[in-house]
Amino acid sequence: MRYLWLRIYLALVAVLLVFALGLGFLVHRQWNVEREQAQQAFDDRLSAMAELLAPSLPASDAPPAEMQRALHRWGQQLRAPLALEAADGTRLATSQRYERREAVGAAEAPFVHALPDGRRLLVLRPLRAGWRSGDPQDPPGAGRRPPLPPYLLGTGVPALIVLGLMLFAAVAFAAWPVARKLTGRLEALKRGVEQFGAGQLSQRVPVEGRDEVAQLAASFNNAATRIEQLVSSHRSLLANASHELRSPLARLRMALAIRGEGLAAHPLDGEVERNLKELDALIDEVLLASRLDAGAQPLTRQPLDLVGLCAELAAQQGVELGDMPREALVQADDRLLRRALRNLLENALRYGRDGQRLELTATLAGWELRVLDHGPGIPLALRQRIFEPFFRLPGHAEMAGGVGLGLALVAQIASAHGGTVRVEERPGGGSVFVLSLPR
Repeated sequence: MRYLWLRIYLALVAVLLVFALGLGFLVHRQWNVEREQAQQAFDDRLSAMAELLAPSLPASDAPPAEMQRALHRWGQQLRAPLALEAADGTRLATSQRYERREAVGAAEAPFVHALPDGRRLLVLRPLRAGWRSGDPQDPPGAGRRPPLPPYLLGTGVPALIVLGLMLFAAVAFAAWPVARKLTGRLEALKRGVEQFGAGQLSQRVPVEGRDEVAQLAASFNNAATRIEQLVSSHRSLLANASHELRSPLARLRMALAIRGEGLAAHPLDGEVERNLKELDALIDEVLLASRLDAGAQPLTRQPLDLVGLCAELAAQQGVELGDMPREALVQADDRLLRRALRNLLENALRYGRDGQRLELTATLAGWELRVLDHGPGIPLALRQRIFEPFFRLPGHAEMAGGVGLGLALVAQIASAHGGTVRVEERPGGGSVFVLSLPR
């Protein structure tokens, strides 16, 4: 799950739910046990009452009218619904309460007491909750109380369910701000880290409390301060180094120019001039890579026609131009994107022998600039590493040109534009460098 606060909240709710279910199970189990015990005690009292009543009943050969009168009398005195049956189940006599209970359909499961002469005395148990006996002689509340334990009298299963749901909702509602407060500072720390990682090196997070989260925030602030100082020192060093390196390079160029005016050209003058250009280009690439990496190089986005850019650079570098769409517009920094594409073309010309070609294709997400060559290819295990600064493939000596910053710059420029760069294997041998840009 993505959000920590939601995980903590759901964990609290789940624990509460398990607790509520367990408590409900135990209460229901105890309820059943005590109800059975109460029912058994009530049946014992009915059995004792039936044993005491049996000698007072007429004999089995007495007239039915006499049995009926006796059952009516005892039913009124005991306020109990009574019935007398023969051994074969024939109804011999009933009290008025028994008759009224049968009329409303509430005479199920009576208590049965066997008499010595084979007859059976039936006594109806109290009515379940919700039944109305309809007997004006019943005491108030008769027929409404189930045989429950004392602490549950007047309640039922629906009432307990409602009470449990109300308790669950109250605790769940109270747990919400607790969970949010527990993770609120973590979210603030997360936002601070994201802003710091996006290049805002001055970003700090508030330190609240004295717990582990506060210690983590303080540690982050200390680390961010040290990183900001290091990056600032690094930028200052690069700026000073660029100034100090460009100055002697300019003096060397001037010395060569002055020397060439009065003296004959030396065979090494061309080599010196070439090395000076490489040093100048290296300084420029190092500075640009540093600014892109630190986010100090602002992008000047404007509408740029990729078709025109590809045609211009292909003509300058002497590269074959493949099929092109009629129009391909992107919002990009012209200078940086031109630099990235030129680096790919120069890399293909340096290592690709012949057959270099530049293509532009459309995709669902944007455009792909594809630079194809017939070079030795790049091993699969090194296709990601070639975009690291100062990394060169084994066997590529410095005399071949380049110091391993060209492709790293391409990757940085592509990332700054929201795109990517990758290398693929070309059918028939060679490599295909693919620079993807969003529309």
